[in-house]
Amino acid sequence: MPRLIFAQDLFDELDKNVKPTKNYALATFKSTRVINGHSVETMAKNHLDFRISHRFGKINDGAYNFFGLDQASMRIGLEYGITDKLMAGLGRSTTDKTFDYFLKYKVTRQSSGKNAFPVSITALAAADAITLSTSPQFRFYNNLERWSYVGQILIARKFGERLSLQLSPTAIHRNKVDNPVLSNDTFLAGVGGRIKLTKRTSFNGDYFYRLPVSTEPGYSPTAANYNSFSVGFDIETGGHVFQLHATNSLGMTERMFLTQTTGQWLKGDIHYGFNISRTFSFEKEKKRPAKN
Repeated sequence: MPRLIFAQDLFDELDKNVKPTKNYALATFKSTRVINGHSVETMAKNHLDFRISHRFGKINDGAYNFFGLDQASMRIGLEYGITDKLMAGLGRSTTDKTFDYFLKYKVTRQSSGKNAFPVSITALAAADAITLSTSPQFRFYNNLERWSYVGQILIARKFGERLSLQLSPTAIHRNKVDNPVLSNDTFLAGVGGRIKLTKRTSFNGDYFYRLPVSTEPGYSPTAANYNSFSVGFDIETGGHVFQLHATNSLGMTERMFLTQTTGQWLKGDIHYGFNISRTFSFEKEKKRPAKN
């Protein structure tokens, strides 16, 4: 009996010295984008993502325009992980000859175990500038009128190994709008999701609902435009992620797809599109010990 008591005391002492573990959810999404909208993911420190995005014309343009494939809009961008939580990005779009910039910070990560947290939260601040020449139809009186600003909170949870869901409350301010009935400020509720199909493929979707709220009486943030809705597939091949999708949005910056989506799914205003992401590592290789 004394030996059993001693052994139990030893086990109790060992249990006290074992530190509780904290396990983080991994790969809630495979890319920094769900489709059009950002995901909670950020680039790892000292990693660079070279990203090319294309949106073709509308399917209902018919055979004459090869169902939209004769037309194309493009965005090219670079995204860099400053730390494992903070990343910065910039891009250039052919639509409106737009430059866009953003900072993205991972506030917290979904975890289990000690001090578990149920969701991952990431904050996004973005801006874009139109460099298109002024025209009688859309005249700029100063350079500040060319700018738009976006603030977004991304809240996501991974359920098991296959399902991820995200909420994206969003606010956007445009210094100038191209329609006098539109408000400069638009507020949206975004949702996104990912269903893992195989080890390297998934089905994704995102939708942004423009809230019928205006800061100025008599103005409407929803007139003449529609909510952005996109569905598609992610295919991972090593350092590449291919995103193939269909969307009613032609633009690829927040200002464009959140406030300037003119297409309707039920009328066939659907654009084929793809994003190609290629990641490069700039981490210094660890020195190997010299051989004797």
